[in-house]
Amino acid sequence: MAQRHTTSLTLRLRYRFDNLMAGGTTALIGWFALACLAVVVPASTVLVWADRAAPATLSGRLAAVWVSVGQTLKIGGAVGSPLYVLASVALALVALLFVSTLVGLITTGINRRIALLRRGHSTVLESGHTVLLGWSDQIFPVVGELVAANANQRRSAIAVLAPKDKVEMEEEIAASVAGTAAGTGTTRIICRNGRTTDPAELARVSPRTAKAVLVLPPEGDTGDAQVVKTLLALDAAVPEPGGAVVVAAVRDTRSHLTAQLAAGPGAHVLCVDDVIARLLVQTAREPGLSLVYQELLDFAGDEFYTAAVQGLAGRTFGEALLAFTTSSVVGLLRADGGVALNPDPGTAIGAGDRIILISEDDDTAVPADASSSVEEEAIVTARPRTPEAERLLLLGWNRRAPLVVEQLDRFVGPGSTLDVVSLADDVRARAAAGASGARSRLEVAFRSGDITDPGLLAKLDVPAYDGVIVIGETGHEPLPHAAAPAPARAIDLGLAPETGTQTDDRTLVTLLHLRAIGEAAGRELSLTTEMSDDGNRLLAPAREGADFIVSGRLISLLMTQISENPCLAAVFEELFDAEGNELHLKPVADYVRTDREVTFATLVESARRRRECAVGYRLRAEAGTGPAYGVRLNPDKGQRVRFGEHDWLIVLAES
Repeated sequence: MAQRHTTSLTLRLRYRFDNLMAGGTTALIGWFALACLAVVVPASTVLVWADRAAPATLSGRLAAVWVSVGQTLKIGGAVGSPLYVLASVALALVALLFVSTLVGLITTGINRRIALLRRGHSTVLESGHTVLLGWSDQIFPVVGELVAANANQRRSAIAVLAPKDKVEMEEEIAASVAGTAAGTGTTRIICRNGRTTDPAELARVSPRTAKAVLVLPPEGDTGDAQVVKTLLALDAAVPEPGGAVVVAAVRDTRSHLTAQLAAGPGAHVLCVDDVIARLLVQTAREPGLSLVYQELLDFAGDEFYTAAVQGLAGRTFGEALLAFTTSSVVGLLRADGGVALNPDPGTAIGAGDRIILISEDDDTAVPADASSSVEEEAIVTARPRTPEAERLLLLGWNRRAPLVVEQLDRFVGPGSTLDVVSLADDVRARAAAGASGARSRLEVAFRSGDITDPGLLAKLDVPAYDGVIVIGETGHEPLPHAAAPAPARAIDLGLAPETGTQTDDRTLVTLLHLRAIGEAAGRELSLTTEMSDDGNRLLAPAREGADFIVSGRLISLLMTQISENPCLAAVFEELFDAEGNELHLKPVADYVRTDREVTFATLVESARRRRECAVGYRLRAEAGTGPAYGVRLNPDKGQRVRFGEHDWLIVLAES
């Protein structure tokens, strides 16, 4: 016998309702009218019969019920002759149909407009705003830094244009800044959907009236080509040079010149590979330098500003070094727009010049003489130091690796060696390294192997190296056109190369093994690591305060700084170059006595006599303690500190 199933009343009613809804518009109107009558007529009858003032006769009460039903259903409820009642009901139905249609049209129009707005196709009517073109992970630190830079402004706006859904962009940006202390503050984030390579769609974010336009490099092999096309579209959308500062970034050095030509003479184009390679090399030779740059580039602490000379015209640059108690002077912005970092102390300051300095904010650069805080008896003469040969290790290989080799050759002392271990075969590695030109100081050896293999790392005797650089491993990188490679000591371990793409995952595994090697050796490795994603840096198995060069975040910070102050482009160009002036960490014992407390003004004066600009210090005892890790930029010149033999002074000086 078949089992009998019992269906609940709720399910049966829901099933009948579904069938009713599926019956079409005509059926819906009919059933809806019947349902209304089934409720309104009985309710009106009850109201009439319950009313003490209701007519006494049955016909009068039925007429009252009709009037109540007509008023409730908006069909008049007129009484009189049958023809009069019929005409009244007809007119009421026509009016009801007209009003309903009008409401439907208005609702449809509003919904269509809202949908259009959600698509992000309307034009931004702003002026003095910042425009971001393109979408990548770099947009989040850029927005965060722009919000921090605009924190002291009453009203500011950021307009984003990318081929991405407007609502998705707004939600992702809101989520990225939600964890900050003040959120977006007074800054409004406006997102628009559109192709950055189409001048018509580019006009949606009003680049003509913007104060700055930032072109972000998209991910992928065609990212640089996209940047070039965006710059050409920007030139077409704004044919006449305006007041907006244009800042763009490309990844490959071979795209740099093309992008600069597309951007025009007044724009600033950063090369990611070049900047990252330079900073990797500088930090590898002077551990802790990445922390200094991180402090200088974000808007949370002290950064570069320019200030009026305010009474310093006619005086020398050396005198200006002690003319600001709470700001650190580092150079001059000439009246013709030229930048002179760390000029000769005897250089005269012109009336039209501006002072380049490091300060907490643009309104904290107030002149206040600090020369009285100099303690002459604490100044010492630097001990002579000759460049020493270094033994360095490079783990990994990617497009930036040849630039790293080139920069190392310009920085290290004669006789230095570099061992390269990567998945790339010896021929490819040597050819790519030879593209950077003949080397005069650095001897390079190539070893083919997997940098995530603990057995291979154990054979390298990593603790014996003066410095270790870990970069993202890339398996298929196109070789640059090059002449014959420079001589090298090739050592083949017989390990088959493995292909792959550049990821932080392999870097994290390598760091895990390096940490174990350092702990087993009982010493701290001098380690500099390249990362692509700042989120992965938090996962890195490394000591607190270790040197990480996060390429995406670093370029984002640079672009933001230049967009807010265009003259800083020349400052950063010199800082990251092997020629000219760079930031250095030097033994503080070479400048002052370490057996007493001294003022920072004394360090500034001691550095001035060596033609250097002292801008801060790093305490070794606090090197593993966050968030500053011992780094103190731009301290008060009257502050007294007792330094140790192994503490460092942060100076701007020539190599």
